[in-house]
Amino acid sequence: MEGTEGEGSGSSRYNLRPCRLSNEDILFCIDVDPESLVEMKLSGPDGRPVTRLDSIKQAILLFINAKLTINPEHRFAFATLSKSPAWLRKEFSSDVESASEALRVLSATSSSGQADLTNLFRVAAHEAKKSRDMNRILRVILMYCRSSTRPQYQWPVNQKLFTLDVIYLHDKPTADNCPQEVFDSLVDALEHVSEYEGYIFESGQGLQRALFRRMCTLLAHPQQRCAQDYLDIPKSLVKASPPAEAMPEDTVPVSSQ
Repeated sequence: MEGTEGEGSGSSRYNLRPCRLSNEDILFCIDVDPESLVEMKLSGPDGRPVTRLDSIKQAILLFINAKLTINPEHRFAFATLSKSPAWLRKEFSSDVESASEALRVLSATSSSGQADLTNLFRVAAHEAKKSRDMNRILRVILMYCRSSTRPQYQWPVNQKLFTLDVIYLHDKPTADNCPQEVFDSLVDALEHVSEYEGYIFESGQGLQRALFRRMCTLLAHPQQRCAQDYLDIPKSLVKASPPAEAMPEDTVPVSSQ
């Protein structure tokens, strides 16, 4: 925040400039590669396996309900990502039932290969201009699930019209997987296209609670965010416990360091 230092002996006074936060148009882009069908660690209440895609659907509905509780003027649309993006529901809406219906019919593809994010960014830029005409801002939340192929994109370095957030669910590194390289590519894409501070989170442990925590962190409005390097939420319960009672954290093998 910017302020003006006032005059005074030994004291300072700051006047904060008033700033109105824009309502958000949020485009969820969900990876429907076969890797989205990898099972999570814990089963559902009925004992049936829960896949990444199942967990993503639950996390998105959690996000939407919480976001609308904060501000009912936010709107949401949905797209899928295989080799290239495709609309799942193009119209931005604040209707929860409409969002639930869109997610209900969402399913994985039989094969995808390398994802090209270029068209996703083109669609986002086009929608961002329409949002700006209504004094709104656009955010893309990409849910990515591939461990063996890096995404590619082509985009002008000086064209930043929307904010990009990424949640990356991946396998552990093997001879056939390169999640660190994929993560690095996603970081590069985020930094290349994002207008405001974009966040990227990843998990290789297959725990639903880790995904839900990260989705809650993404509730933060892009115009109010600190840099991700300074982000200290959600707090780790392990760090708050005595060393003798410490439990293993949801650690993952991928990092931005």
